[in-house]
Order: sequence, then structure tokens, then C-alpha cells
Amino acid sequence: MAYGKRETEGVATLADIEALPEGVVGEIIDGVLYTHAQPRAGHMDFIGALITELRGPFQRGLGGPGGWWIQVEPGVRLEGSPEFIPDLAGWRKERAARLPAGSWPMAPDWACEVLSPSTRGYDTRIKRPFYARIGIKHLWFIDLDSRSLTVSELRDGHWVELETYVENDVIRAAPFDDIELKLGELWPLVETPDTE
Repeated sequence: MAYGKRETEGVATLADIEALPEGVVGEIIDGVLYTHAQPRAGHMDFIGALITELRGPFQRGLGGPGGWWIQVEPGVRLEGSPEFIPDLAGWRKERAARLPAGSWPMAPDWACEVLSPSTRGYDTRIKRPFYARIGIKHLWFIDLDSRSLTVSELRDGHWVELETYVENDVIRAAPFDDIELKLGELWPLVETPDTE
């Protein structure tokens, strides 16, 4: 199966996502259906390690300020738009006092995408400008191949790249700069395949 932009009859709907075969993930951005393979082990391992580091201090207030909801692959459904799914996302609790019963009805304050060979172009060319349009303030791109984290902030509707961190850097990265993250402890201990 070819991944990427997928033709549908008219504007894509949640029914188009539900009709995808097993092992294929779909999102709808600006009425267009995009598909890609399910994430690999290294991708999911990194997400698990990062959420473990962030949830304690930022969601639960353990060793950090609290005040956030941090979610793995949350469904986000903005008014008039079908669902899209960041790899990780966070909402400040001052905007959302409780978790929603279904999909999130508002754009997150922070989104994180783990780039893979099958999603790199989609994440950078489609999701990045979409995230700017809907007003996400902070965006992280994790590149497992180069073992790097690129941190961007939305200013006047445009992404400003604040920093790129690599390998074993010990960092304080917006919006979670209240704590140090040791990148060397987050990278998965599996080989990253050439294709995904």
C-alpha cells in the first residue's frame, strides 16, 4: 500500500479513516486523508520514555510545576474539522480543567512528532503549517535517525526554531524548561530501520 495523500470521494470523513486496513493509520488535515504505517518499536519506545519524563512533573506536579495534561496520540477534533492525532500533545490545565470525555475540542499548547521515513515529509510539510494555522504554540520534532530534538515556537503565525539538541545533551526545552531532560536516556536501544 502506498502511503501519503489518499484520494476520497469529496472531503474526507471519519468513515474514511475507519475503513482503512489494519496496520494503516490515517489523519484528516484540511479535508484531505493522509495515511502511513503504524509506528515501529523505536518510535513507540521513545514516546513512552518521553511521556514518563514529562507526566510526573508537568501533569502530576511531582518534582515540577504541574498544570498540564500530557497525552499520547490524543484525538483532536476542532470545530468543523475531523480528527487529527499528534504523537504527543499537551494542554495547559488553565485552558482545560478536566480531560474531555472524547476527542480534545481545542488545539494543544504543545505537540510533538517523532519523524520516521514514512512520515517525515508529511510531518514537516503538512502538519507543521497546519499546527501553525490552528495556533499550537510549541512544536517538537524528534528525529530518531539523527538522534536530535528540534524545538520550535509559534511567533506571529510563523515557526521560530529555538534550538536543536542532539545525542546526550542535557536540556531545558520550552515549554517544559522547568526540568532537565537527559536526551541520552531517552533514545531507544533498537536499530532504526532504513524504511518504516
